[in-house]
Amino acid sequence: MRKPGQPVEFHHRFPDVQCGAASGAIRSQGMEVIRQLKKLSGKILFTNPWWKYKLDAYELPNGEPGEYHYVETPGSVMVIPLHEDGSVTFVRQYRYLNQRVSLELPGGGLIAGTDPADMARDELREEAGLVAGELLRLGEHNPWNGVTSELCQVFLATGLSAVENAPDETEEFEIVRLTPSQYQRAIADGGLWDGMTLAALQLFSIHEGSRG
Repeated sequence: MRKPGQPVEFHHRFPDVQCGAASGAIRSQGMEVIRQLKKLSGKILFTNPWWKYKLDAYELPNGEPGEYHYVETPGSVMVIPLHEDGSVTFVRQYRYLNQRVSLELPGGGLIAGTDPADMARDELREEAGLVAGELLRLGEHNPWNGVTSELCQVFLATGLSAVENAPDETEEFEIVRLTPSQYQRAIADGGLWDGMTLAALQLFSIHEGSRG
């Protein structure tokens, strides 16, 4: 039985993936066998409060050695604040690396050992000035699986009520509430270009489609 405040989960079945530990191979439905890389060692090259930059030595299927540089994080969360009229709350914020303003869903990095649902509620309050009566976990995705091992957990927030937002001192947000046609137009026009937001909206679309 779900405890009060505990997020419910939405399950969507995807084709089975079978892993052969002994052969070091992965077989996916309708695909050829994909051989895994064998990790030989790993070390941390650099660390900061948000992530670790790591280097692994691995062995290719043909026995040749290789190196893999990647970023390791505790993970992240993203929240889709869905209002009763079907509109969704987004935030606009400046993204330094791209030197432009980005339209995004509320979200942020996980702190190691923190419950993702609790973190999702915190991000919703801090960025969008909202609290949710209910959270539904829609799934997870990797925002860039060639560069980071990070998994972003996506939540649908409903039963919303407004509170005062309290962004971090390094962040500045403009809160924007859009209808589905408005944010879909923003995607088509290139005004919504954040990859994590696009992935979260796809999970939301699958969820809505499953409801008939």
